[in-house]
Parts: sequence; C-alpha cells; structure tokens
Amino acid sequence: MALKTLMLVCLLVAAMALIPPIAEAQLGGLISGLLGLIRIQGTVFCTVDGNMGVNGTATPVFPNALVQLQCGGNVVSSSTTNGSGIFSILLDPLQFLVPSLINNCNLAVKTPLSNCNTSLPSIGGLSSTLQVIGSTVAGLLNITNIIPTGFGFLGA
Repeated sequence: MALKTLMLVCLLVAAMALIPPIAEAQLGGLISGLLGLIRIQGTVFCTVDGNMGVNGTATPVFPNALVQLQCGGNVVSSSTTNGSGIFSILLDPLQFLVPSLINNCNLAVKTPLSNCNTSLPSIGGLSSTLQVIGSTVAGLLNITNIIPTGFGFLGA
C-alpha cells in the first residue's frame, strides 16, 4: 500500500511539473497583462507638421497641447504636453491589444497650432499613426513602448 501511495505522489508531482508551461502559454496574455503597461509617449513640436526641424535644428516645442488617442474615431485617452512638449499616455494591456492600437488608432493634437506660434494655422490639427519601439522591464512590470510615427497637418 505504501508503494502505491509513493507511486501516486510521484506521478502527481511529475504531472504538476508539466502544468505550469502549459498554463503559462495559455495564460501568457493574462499574466503579462496583469504585470504590464502600454506607454505611448512623444514630443510635439511647434511646427506645421509637429515634428523636429531638418537635421535636428533648434525647433520650439508645443507646450500645453491636448493630445488624444483616438481609436475608430472615438477618444479613448488623452494627455497634455508639459513645458517641454512631452506627452505620455498609459494604457492597461487588459483593455487594449497592441496590434489593435497600431492598426486602428492614431494620435491627434487638438490644440490649434496658433496657440504656440501665431503665424501657424488656427484651424486644423496634427495627426500621427503609432509604432512599437520595444519594451522595458522594471522589476516584474513589462512596459510596451509606443511612439508616434510622425505628425502631419490635417486641415479642418
């Protein structure tokens, strides 16, 4: 009887050793979602296309600009640029899938360009698609980093 119990315990231990890789594969999205973030960040410049000048020339930034993340025409998140023109949007990966963000979403700057330079248009705005540039690990937290591909001007 003791031999049968020992064999059963050994069989259960062996079976348990095989379960975590299967569960990890099946629950990988959930586990990374619980221990992850999606970060969309960038800098908006005070130019007609919202990008840095040619060859990195000194280009003024666009402070206090409203940057919206739009998916399917709906605003799902927003941020305001700081004094250096930098914005950051954090998303929960359990609510957003990275491929869906890249294919179906864009960034829109809704603040008129004339707010940072009166010689720029007062109607229209800037828009950019998104691209993944990699991920950062901070402890157990995996952060997927996304940036704008480059802003372009959209008239009203």
